[in-house]
Amino acid sequence: MDGYEQFLAAETFAVAGASQQPHKYGNKVFRTLLLAERETYPLNPNKCVIEGHEGYANLADLPVVPQSLSIITPPQVTRQVVAEAIAVGVKHIWMQPGAEDEKAAEAARNNGINVIDDGSCILVLLARQ
Repeated sequence: MDGYEQFLAAETFAVAGASQQPHKYGNKVFRTLLLAERETYPLNPNKCVIEGHEGYANLADLPVVPQSLSIITPPQVTRQVVAEAIAVGVKHIWMQPGAEDEKAAEAARNNGINVIDDGSCILVLLARQ
């Protein structure tokens, strides 16, 4: 099973950078995972309600540890999110285009996390399923 398949085979997901605004990429990724009937939690520092789901400020606030984490944040924020992901035990991270950070990816890999940071888009992959 390749890294993409491992990411998508997870039972629980979180989207860092989830947005209330439907045109934003963070909202589209969150919505697409929900439409694919995946248990998904929105992460947003404002803890706002997104698509009818309670938002959480960070990974530690979630009621479960998500197995897969999609990151849609600026690279400097990605570093912080990845540090949190390592601390709570996330198994798979997908840094969406524009969120990639080489040091964060290296830290995650050094902690045994499956990292996708090759510029590929989860929306494209989910559209094929």
